[in-house]
Amino acid sequence: MPRIELVRDVAAPPQRVYEIARKVEDFPTFMEDLQSITILETSADGQTTLSEWVGLIRDFKMTIKWVQEDRWDAQQLTDTFRMVRGDMDAMAGEWRFEPIGSGTRFVSVLEYEYNVPLIGPMIKALIRKKMEGNLAAQMQAIKERAEQPA
Repeated sequence: MPRIELVRDVAAPPQRVYEIARKVEDFPTFMEDLQSITILETSADGQTTLSEWVGLIRDFKMTIKWVQEDRWDAQQLTDTFRMVRGDMDAMAGEWRFEPIGSGTRFVSVLEYEYNVPLIGPMIKALIRKKMEGNLAAQMQAIKERAEQPA
């Protein structure tokens, strides 16, 4: 399964970055490749959410949909997520918000599987590039939002 790991340093406290990342339903307002995110369920303790995502792949003029479970840990400042169902074969990963000086090291790990019959290595490389680009854009958008004055 392909694995992508990206890191962004953010000039904002970890708790602030975590809180922005946790409000996934706001992402479409500041992330252009997300059409919508709908929270379907939230656990009684508020730590686990089930949400439906609709993303845009502009190069292919298509949408991709999935339902994702997130397990938020406010003590560790992490989000562990996995796709429950959707257009990909599998997707899972983790976001970590680690203190560095007065800022945050935002670490994102994503593993995914997207199999299309008769897909060639060039198309698989393009899919990886799109996945990595979309993840980097998400992280950058969260970084920019966190670095704005409160």
